[in-house]
Amino acid sequence: MTAEILLTAHNLHVEVGGRTLLTVPNLEIQRGEVLAIIGPNGAGKSTLLQSLAGLRAVSSGELSFDGQVVNLDDPPLAFRRRLAVVFQEPLLFDATVYENVASGLKLRKVATLAVRERVALWLARFGIDHLAQRQARSLSGGEAQRVSLARAFVLEPDLMLLDEPFSALDPLTREALIDTFHRLQRQTRIATVLVTHDRLEALRLGDRIAVMDGGVIAQIGTPEEVFAQPVNEKIASFVGIETILRGHIESQAEGFAEIHVAEDRRIAAASLLAAGAAVTVCIRPEEVTLLALAGESLPSSARNHFPATVTRLVPWGVAFKVHLDCGFPLVAFVTRPSIELLQLREGQRIVATFKATAVHVLAE
Repeated sequence: MTAEILLTAHNLHVEVGGRTLLTVPNLEIQRGEVLAIIGPNGAGKSTLLQSLAGLRAVSSGELSFDGQVVNLDDPPLAFRRRLAVVFQEPLLFDATVYENVASGLKLRKVATLAVRERVALWLARFGIDHLAQRQARSLSGGEAQRVSLARAFVLEPDLMLLDEPFSALDPLTREALIDTFHRLQRQTRIATVLVTHDRLEALRLGDRIAVMDGGVIAQIGTPEEVFAQPVNEKIASFVGIETILRGHIESQAEGFAEIHVAEDRRIAAASLLAAGAAVTVCIRPEEVTLLALAGESLPSSARNHFPATVTRLVPWGVAFKVHLDCGFPLVAFVTRPSIELLQLREGQRIVATFKATAVHVLAE
């Protein structure tokens, strides 16, 4: 079944002082989904969000919302009232938590009893009902952002637009609020556009991910498509592919290619590109398995096996990033128990393995 489209942006163009900030030929937001927008600083993420919300004037283009064209020269109140926007800074009024969450409903002239019921419901869902009579400006950062999100959800909007809502929070507060948001969005299925600089946050929350670069959407797709099959080297690097190598295809047979990447090193990859093609090889670090140099049988499913030397061990959250010299540079993610089991240390000889299907090949 084809997904139902809520919002369509067509030929959006934003130019300021002769400089192009945004060019989006076509973008569709589906009902119920979370579209996560990622990209480096200055990529145009916030500009796109503000344009979709009618908060930034566009030089040209068209928005269609729920099948109706929106007048971007004078965005109608009816359109704005079907949206909720949350920024990195909560931007709360100098009033109680209750009054802040109720403010949008009162502007929409919702009946008093309904306001009380809906505000009480969303204060409870965000775990801040005990703060109802607290002055909003006395809250911690995490509490304030919970109020800001509750103020958005209580409106029961058709579309929420979130601009880095978790980025200013400490790690523990951030994790808890992301969990709460994820659960409530899945329950309500409110369509959401989430701008974030954190690719792991996008991977965790996004049904689809759009990668922006230089004011354009360079790639859009499911998390699996974007993270495992980036369309170019720059996106590959941004989405966390640590090993990016240049080479050429030496041979091709039955959908598998032998790719020459170093003086005497060849990588087997699933690819239909013809022999002779210049390519870029991308390997995600979590696809690489490390084995002791002797005493362990090699996995039959992995076509690539390379003796390697550990050149660097870098703590990476609950895991380690292991840099290897295989005759070409290779990076693997390894858990702490595996580090201890293999007794990994710099200078140690090891075997690195990965499947041919784990190799993403880009034609140059």
